[in-house]
Amino acid sequence: MGRLAAVIDLVARLGLAVVLLVSGVLKIADPGQTYLAVRAYDVLPDALVRPAATVLPLAELALGALLLIGLGTRVVAVLSVLLLVVLTAGVAQAWARGLSIDCGCFGGGGEVAAGQTEYPLEIARDLVFLAMAGWLVARPRSRLSVDGVLGARAGGEVVRKGADW
Repeated sequence: MGRLAAVIDLVARLGLAVVLLVSGVLKIADPGQTYLAVRAYDVLPDALVRPAATVLPLAELALGALLLIGLGTRVVAVLSVLLLVVLTAGVAQAWARGLSIDCGCFGGGGEVAAGQTEYPLEIARDLVFLAMAGWLVARPRSRLSVDGVLGARAGGEVVRKGADW
């Protein structure tokens, strides 16, 4: 399983990095729409909607960039898990409350016509991303990463586990 696990390490890190970067870029490119998407969830007081709509894409971009280079992977994966839990809970509560919104996960978002929602698919997709982040919490070292290079230079066998294949 060593070689397969090493491949999964790399795919999970780079895959989650791409997801976060694309999501962040699409949101930051249209801040007005991101504001509408955050407001549509109807969970934050009005005073917090704009700050949340501003911070969310910046957080996604930062987490994605750090995962892309593989720096601080375990910490970034934990933060990604927390973010994904909040976002998945947001979609679930919108579904439970009968709101008709597009999640805005990859840009867009806001209210949509009844029957236009895709909550089960959005939650399933987010659970896959959560699994990727969870994998990285358990196995943060991967090939082609700053963490892997620093671990290899540290010389410890435990530190390098998962980085070699």
